[in-house]
Amino acid sequence: MRLEKLADEFAQNVSAQTDAIWNGDARTGNKHAKRYVATFKKLRNHGDAGRDALAVLLKHPRMDVRVKAAIYLLLERPTQALPVLEEAAKSKGMIPFEASQVLKYWSEGTWDLDVD
Repeated sequence: MRLEKLADEFAQNVSAQTDAIWNGDARTGNKHAKRYVATFKKLRNHGDAGRDALAVLLKHPRMDVRVKAAIYLLLERPTQALPVLEEAAKSKGMIPFEASQVLKYWSEGTWDLDVD
């Protein structure tokens, strides 16, 4: 599978999860979360090329996709991910709150992405 297609799959599932949550459907949201985590693992297996494909999503039109991509890139590409999280955290709502929490844990030195 091409890396761009995997990145698109990641974005589609993040968007679908957010939409499901807004519609009060946690079960469907969880299904999409599992899918984007699995897609991230596939991208990660491609090393820098996979991270490059995911980094394209840092400019995605949807904030939820940008933030989720930044969260998944933070450990290995903080200079790219932090500005996205910082910008999102300036707003109000669920996604900005998620970004601000990640920034808090990052600044405390306790951030860890547990996807293994």
